[in-house]
Amino acid sequence: MFHKILIANRGEIALRIIRSCRELGIKTVAVFSEADRHSLHVRFADEAVCIGPAAGKLSYLNIPQIISAAHLTGVEAIHPGYGFLAENAEFADICNSSGFTFIGPSPEMIQSMGDKARAKETMKKAGVPVVPGSEGIVTTVAEAYDVAKEIGYPVIIKAVAGGGGRGMRVVTKEAELETNYQMAQTEAANAFNNGDVYIEKFVEGPRHVEIQVFGDTFGNVVHYNERECSIQRRHQKLLEESPSPVVTDAIREKMGAASVKGASSVGYVGAGTIEFLLDANGQFYFMEMNTRIQVEHCVTEQVIGLDLIAQQLHVAAGGKISKKQRKPNGHAIECRINAEDVEKDFRPSPGMITSFHAPGGYGVRLDTHAYAGYSIPPYYDSLVGKLIAWGSDRTEAIDRMKSALDEFVIEGIKTTIPFHRALMRDEQFRAGQFDTKFLETFDWTKVKY
Repeated sequence: MFHKILIANRGEIALRIIRSCRELGIKTVAVFSEADRHSLHVRFADEAVCIGPAAGKLSYLNIPQIISAAHLTGVEAIHPGYGFLAENAEFADICNSSGFTFIGPSPEMIQSMGDKARAKETMKKAGVPVVPGSEGIVTTVAEAYDVAKEIGYPVIIKAVAGGGGRGMRVVTKEAELETNYQMAQTEAANAFNNGDVYIEKFVEGPRHVEIQVFGDTFGNVVHYNERECSIQRRHQKLLEESPSPVVTDAIREKMGAASVKGASSVGYVGAGTIEFLLDANGQFYFMEMNTRIQVEHCVTEQVIGLDLIAQQLHVAAGGKISKKQRKPNGHAIECRINAEDVEKDFRPSPGMITSFHAPGGYGVRLDTHAYAGYSIPPYYDSLVGKLIAWGSDRTEAIDRMKSALDEFVIEGIKTTIPFHRALMRDEQFRAGQFDTKFLETFDWTKVKY
């Protein structure tokens, strides 16, 4: 096992990695921007190095500064967390060539599976069901018209290097195609420095269900069941749970087997997530693969009883994973607590937290880097923390989450807590009757609590 690692990230995920490292006796080095000098990940790491100004491109995306910090502190490995450089093949390659173990898949795997168009083709060859669409990058408007005509409207235009709903446009008719194609390209170029896009058939009213996979260097690949991620706004997840309320044992077995087959086909190593669209008939289609740990990994941990960060470290250090299938025990729900004003269309709400009281009790977990007196900076993702509730079944998990949310106090900024409190009381959600369009009609202000 490693003796010391550097964490090339910030906030709650950096703190989450530090906790697993402490349990394993691994020293940690935090990197931070000038805006994050007072973040808890800086305080609780064994060492901390400032790598630049507040702007992400000058700090957390600054590869030379991160590598310099790694050399300066004498680490053996680098954990990228999620976001920032976590799925950057060049960064993984530079880490490895600089003498540091990149805690994640190889640069080649990141390129193969992180590129959505290539990943779709790889999965298709492996026999995994895929959504009909273009054979690769769509380079011209004329080609976009041809693809859309062949597969039929509605279609969705997606950034090849995309994520978080950026560079993604739904087109319902031919007259809207050219404008949306150009807008998707522009958004993708601005967000990822890569304007390439591809086109797929838009599956209406689906569930967004993902499978957690893990591979090691001995050729073993396993899956750790599914997560339901359909509660999302503008393709940004707000709530996740495991298991999914609509996935049967039969669907779980088929989806899990397809995921293992797809990951095995590329010799996948490390933590990864294969995301599917699941229609009302139980048919699932590969959507994309994330070659990193996910924000929502916590719900999987709660129902299978395994520390996934520790598993990442174990695999990266050359360890072997158990192929024994882990069945879900109980039910877990995660609410993303964001610094956003839900009354003003989820507008970001950075600023100082004047009062902070964390909920607790049996089955309640809070992953956060926030505290009273901490200022949420305006430069990064608005995530304040992740509140997770476990129960023996879905109803108990919802009721426990409802109680935890009622106890959760964050003052000084606006958060998504009121939205989640209403969601836990909504009859349709409690019945498990929702899809990815649920929030288009859900009016949280009309729910009584």
